[in-house]
Amino acid sequence: MVDDWKNGGFAIYVHWPFCQAKCPYCDFNSHVSREIDQERWKAAYLAEIDRYAAQTPDRVLTSVFFGGGTPSLMDPDVVHAILDRIRYHWPAANDLEVTLEANPSSVEASRFRGYAAAGVTRVSMGIQALNNADLQRLGRLHSVEEAIAAFAIAREQFDRVSFDLIYARQDQNLDAWQQELEQALSMAVDHLSLYQLTIESGTAFGDRYDRGKLRGLPTDDLAADMYHATQEICQSAGYDTYEVSNHARPGCESQHNRVYWRYGDFVGIGPGAHGRLSIGGGRFATVAHSAPGRWLTAATDGSTELHREPISREHQADEFLMMGLRLSEGIDTERYAALADRALPTEKLQHLSDIGMVELIPGNLRVTPEGRAVLNSITRELLSG
Repeated sequence: MVDDWKNGGFAIYVHWPFCQAKCPYCDFNSHVSREIDQERWKAAYLAEIDRYAAQTPDRVLTSVFFGGGTPSLMDPDVVHAILDRIRYHWPAANDLEVTLEANPSSVEASRFRGYAAAGVTRVSMGIQALNNADLQRLGRLHSVEEAIAAFAIAREQFDRVSFDLIYARQDQNLDAWQQELEQALSMAVDHLSLYQLTIESGTAFGDRYDRGKLRGLPTDDLAADMYHATQEICQSAGYDTYEVSNHARPGCESQHNRVYWRYGDFVGIGPGAHGRLSIGGGRFATVAHSAPGRWLTAATDGSTELHREPISREHQADEFLMMGLRLSEGIDTERYAALADRALPTEKLQHLSDIGMVELIPGNLRVTPEGRAVLNSITRELLSG
């Protein structure tokens, strides 16, 4: 199983850690900074690309993803230089996908033409809500009107545009969410990422929740109703739920995220970025220093990794299971057995199949639509052996 990663592909993730403001629900590694030396950051990214390229030769690149933070605050020439250096080192698949996350402000939308010229093929927009009051509550800096205008500009420059929405927001009822989702689907998108609001510790919302100040959150039953309505509405509109929170027209799925979910290899570049690399017969988890200044300084001598840890075969099998069951296509059970040196537990699989939570066909295990609503419980059951 030395080349197991080939079953999932090879991708590069580039993390831009800066935002104009920190959203109260966000637990990503993002920072607000008044001054950013983009030339220095460009040099650091290029040095890291060179370093990882030397460790991963002879690989065909599936996708590149600029995430953050807010990558649409990057100068287009920085993006261009990064993509040129990546193409120099790795041959690309014929259908190479290059995604850049963007916020729908007029300032960032004005950069879209430059990103397209640099080689970006797909934009993922963080719209999050189609309601101005809720956008303010979520700490977003754009209005619904700006979001719609930016989306139109993106459609002019890119063949593929996705956007994110958050549901189960404060004081949101089922009817309001259904109407908002119908509006989103009417905007002629080809991909939607639809996430339930989660309250993470260490965020402004998390602190407010701990103090009993975050009011109006939906009950578990209402949140479940919103989830099921999301699946039904998207499916009826021709958007397959190819992953628990992601919906796309056939052929428009995110190839980059599929590398993660299919347990391929990926290089993580930038502050706090994670990676999975198969090198020298082993597989390793990499994590970069999260503080932007610390990472930027470390890039000069290639010491950006906080740690690089070998992943045992058993842990690889667990990660493959946890990631792969998120996909509607499921997992290859023979691949799992090869990683784990054992098959999945027969009795537990049969029980889950009998109650309609999973579907078993020769060589494949997938979670049913009913099972996706309790995916974490199913995964825990199977991981317990």
